[in-house]
Amino acid sequence: MPKKEERFAKVSSQGMGAIVVYVDKETGVNYLVVGNGNGVAVTPLLGGDGKPLVAEGYPGEK
Repeated sequence: MPKKEERFAKVSSQGMGAIVVYVDKETGVNYLVVGNGNGVAVTPLLGGDGKPLVAEGYPGEK
């Protein structure tokens, strides 16, 4: 069976990798992932209008 392509790609990270931004390669939506050793939080990044930030070249991009 061929290997399925990964859906998420790492865009950037800060600190010791505790703050990471991923992009969903199907929708272009950017997600912020924060981990501190006790757990992980995931949330979409939002623009000033309250809508999810969409990476360039994806449907829904402004």
